[in-house]
Amino acid sequence: MLPEVYPQEDFYRYATGKWLQRNPVPANKARWAGFDELVEQNYSLLRKIMQEASTVDPKHSSSEQRRVGDFYTAAMDWDRRNRLGLRPILADLEAIRGISSAPQVAVALARFHRNADPTGFTVRSAPDWKHSERYALYLLQGGLSLPDREYYLATHFAPVRASFLNHIARLESLSGTPSGEARRQAKIVLSIETELARASRKREDLRDPLTNYHAFSRSRLSETFDNLDWDTYFEELGITVRQPVIVGQPEFFEGVNRMIHQRALSEWKSYLAWRLLHGSAPFLDQKRVAEDFDFFHRKLLGQRTPEPSWREAARTIDRFIGESLGKLYVERHFPPEARKRIEELVEDIKTVFRDRLRNVPWMRASTRKEALRKFERFRTKIGHPKRFRSYAGLRIAREDFHGNVTRSAQFEMRRRLRRVGKRVDPTEWQMSSPTVNAYFQPSMNEIVFPAGILQPPFFDKDMDDAVNYGSIGVVIGHEITHGYDDQGRKFDARGNLRDWWGETDAAEFNARALRIIEQFRSYHPLPGYTINGKLTQGENIADLGGVSLAYEALERRLNDGRTADVTRDGFTPRQRFFIAYAQTWRENIRPELLQRLLTTDPHSPGAFRAIGPLSNFPPFWEAFHIPEGARMRLPESKRCEIW
Repeated sequence: MLPEVYPQEDFYRYATGKWLQRNPVPANKARWAGFDELVEQNYSLLRKIMQEASTVDPKHSSSEQRRVGDFYTAAMDWDRRNRLGLRPILADLEAIRGISSAPQVAVALARFHRNADPTGFTVRSAPDWKHSERYALYLLQGGLSLPDREYYLATHFAPVRASFLNHIARLESLSGTPSGEARRQAKIVLSIETELARASRKREDLRDPLTNYHAFSRSRLSETFDNLDWDTYFEELGITVRQPVIVGQPEFFEGVNRMIHQRALSEWKSYLAWRLLHGSAPFLDQKRVAEDFDFFHRKLLGQRTPEPSWREAARTIDRFIGESLGKLYVERHFPPEARKRIEELVEDIKTVFRDRLRNVPWMRASTRKEALRKFERFRTKIGHPKRFRSYAGLRIAREDFHGNVTRSAQFEMRRRLRRVGKRVDPTEWQMSSPTVNAYFQPSMNEIVFPAGILQPPFFDKDMDDAVNYGSIGVVIGHEITHGYDDQGRKFDARGNLRDWWGETDAAEFNARALRIIEQFRSYHPLPGYTINGKLTQGENIADLGGVSLAYEALERRLNDGRTADVTRDGFTPRQRFFIAYAQTWRENIRPELLQRLLTTDPHSPGAFRAIGPLSNFPPFWEAFHIPEGARMRLPESKRCEIW
């Protein structure tokens, strides 16, 4: 603890101040936080797995070892990558330069999308929000190289746009384009992406699933956005079923449709060539990797030096063949006893939430019945899939890094597109097992906790209960609460987007959520910046719910004797819970990254994830004797309580 800071004034600095002083951001990071400590620990484990896999005798290796080992060997072969230079994408560049008609633009877009590259717009398959038993095809806004529409439109991002122009020109010049022409091409690219940005919705407006779901028949799609050859596009994409397509943001596609007609073909070719260079740069030679780092990491994030090559290799392998890497990871680092302890934690917290739903005073009987029906159908996934995904048929070569990336992306996209119109696979995972994260999937009505986050310091099967409940317990409660936040509450027990709320109950929820929106709008993490309360409301609601649920679960254990009510190091179990919670969000961050996150991230910065929920929570005030009027105690008129 930091003794010169009082808990009632700034509990975050009180609980984390010494760590913050002793843990500056490393040169090769843009942020250093509690989550990053665990990420680094896991990457060290993955490094050993990859290195061993790359040297094992193929006669005595599993298919996962061979796949991971060959991918890793290719990633680390800088001599070969440097010799190849631009050659891995020359054929694709020539194909773009050879485009001579508008229908060929549709073909080019489909080829990008087959590589899971959101050029022009985004295409994906996922459970249909209104028919959750089957997969649907979604067309969504996309096509931007900068992190968000605001980077193209907001005045304060003008310096970033100037740097972006220089970056495009330099990457073009590395491909042999004369400097003057490279600069001209860069201006065209920025102009097109700015037009796409103007057509795009703000991030906070993407939060409402009801207003981002529009079913279009194939004929209506072709009639409405008639300048794009959709039949050619879908044929090239490999989509043969003719069920309705879900268009997320119709006005964005109106913009793309207009641009197809108004923009010269040569301009589209400039944009497509840039997107190929941009998407490929991290997987080519050192010159292009360095240029990509200089803009997207040094300038946009404030990161001083690159990550070591092995770590970038691990990130890439986890991204493209994560279930092969994940299988090797859990075999070594997720024992059965860890699963058993997590299952106990989950059940403790689910019991609390079930009781909350039964007794929450502001919900009427008809809505409560639906809420409970939804909760009883909650599914929990812990650690890793029961059956890891097969990559049979995917070729991974020891001498072809860029090819491995491309083939892996295409393999996964084919898998996803082939399932359109078919029944949803309830066993599928959206994160790899080593991932330090968790999620709630509304259309699947499930909470998922990969093995990567179920490690110290967030969870230790032998750790003090107060600390476990204050760290991973809060994460569990957080994901449960997502089922009933501003987005999750709009999905029913079967994962369908349906309004099952009584009008009075919905109004009461919105009034309570407005308090948390206003609370977080009042925080100023950077001069001139506030937290976007509307964008972050779902995560803030989940943080508040997570603290409350996990604390009550611990309280029940203390009261019935399952956990000993013992003071340690001068702190009661209840105090240790809140200290563990605040320390979960310990974070040093560079201002460039913080600026980006305040623009794009639905999560609040770490300090405010600690302060915000606790200043709403009476048991915290009692545990640390927080008086009325203190900064860490909101007045009754502003306090928020939902679940």
